[in-house]
Amino acid sequence: MATRILMPALSPTMTEGTLSAWLVEEGQTVASGDIIAEIETDKATMEVEAVEEGVVAKLLVEPGTEGVAVNAVIAVLIEDGEDYDVEVDHEPDQAIDKDRDTIDRMKDDKSPQLDHATTHSIDLSRSEQSTQHRVKASPLAKRIARQNGIDLNQFDGSGPNGRIIKRDVESYQAGSTSTGGAGVNVGITPTIGVDGPTPFEIEKPSAIRKIIASRLSESKFTSPHFYVTVDMEIDSLLELRKQINANPDEPKVSVNDIILMACGRALKAIPGANKAWVGDEIHQYTRADISVAVASERGLVTPVIKGADTQSLRQISAVASKLVTKARDGKLLPEEMQGGSFSISNMGMMGVKHFTSIINPPQGAILAVGAGEKRPVVKNDELAVATVMTCTLSADHRVIDGAVAAELIGKIKGLIENPIQMLV
Repeated sequence: MATRILMPALSPTMTEGTLSAWLVEEGQTVASGDIIAEIETDKATMEVEAVEEGVVAKLLVEPGTEGVAVNAVIAVLIEDGEDYDVEVDHEPDQAIDKDRDTIDRMKDDKSPQLDHATTHSIDLSRSEQSTQHRVKASPLAKRIARQNGIDLNQFDGSGPNGRIIKRDVESYQAGSTSTGGAGVNVGITPTIGVDGPTPFEIEKPSAIRKIIASRLSESKFTSPHFYVTVDMEIDSLLELRKQINANPDEPKVSVNDIILMACGRALKAIPGANKAWVGDEIHQYTRADISVAVASERGLVTPVIKGADTQSLRQISAVASKLVTKARDGKLLPEEMQGGSFSISNMGMMGVKHFTSIINPPQGAILAVGAGEKRPVVKNDELAVATVMTCTLSADHRVIDGAVAAELIGKIKGLIENPIQMLV
């Protein structure tokens, strides 16, 4: 009996994903638990396991296909020795093609349900309306052709039943370009600037880059940001860290670990800052779950240190180190990125003195941490030198008032400048 493999929902917010790679081939036997594919979601790249044993009869979605809907059929398994030769035309991310398939099928069946209104309910472009037959092509091939102005009617496909696939489009494109034809050069398209044509390369955004763009645009445009900036002296923090790390048998503690602990304790002390505006409700968080911004090759990801208000410094350091490593390797699990009531973005290690961050929705605030550097300061009416870092709190004015934001960053400053109080 054939078993359908569906596009999994790897997080509560996932509605579609990119099938990055198949790790099996048609005809291959798999066992329950075998890794069969890699799926790129809005947060990370995840591995998909086979839930049953069988033989891979059909792989219905090509590697690299974007916008594959959750619960769409992506492959079919059969039992060993079973025949499976049913042709499946599966194009999950082409809604217009689904509508056209329905019309074509109804025409073939001479169904009385197909009327003039139905056939004209789909808004097709003039070029599509003039096409005498529907071109069979994979979603990825159609996307590449559309982006580069290639007419899929000009060549045949090498896929199953003549389906045009990615390599067919690329081969046609390469041939057109090399012979001086109408093909478009991949990736480089001129645009007109003040001083003439300015070339640029087209970079296809990853799924995570798209979600970053969407979420941060929404945050910046809908959340009324305001900013509170303070300078913090960190000489006492650096001395404490030096003493803690003097034990060679213990894992090293970072400056960011101590900042995480300070933010957790401050949010516990100032609960009015541990809030978020969600829909038309205010969510008052009862625990300080802190998201940490981590730069990876795929984009910015934010693993969450849960319960930072109650964990010890060693616990925070161990969890943060593990999550940051997994984030940079693209191995975070969905549950390790879900939730969060507050965020920290530290660019101090990059030498950045001061910056502001966009709030990570639906949270209510984020702390931007700059580099620690030697600066002149006045102590007891005398000029002195101290190691100072500049921190800026971005807050959502819908849920956090200016006085509360000032109170929170003041509490963080007090803990940073006198960190020993967090350990007693």
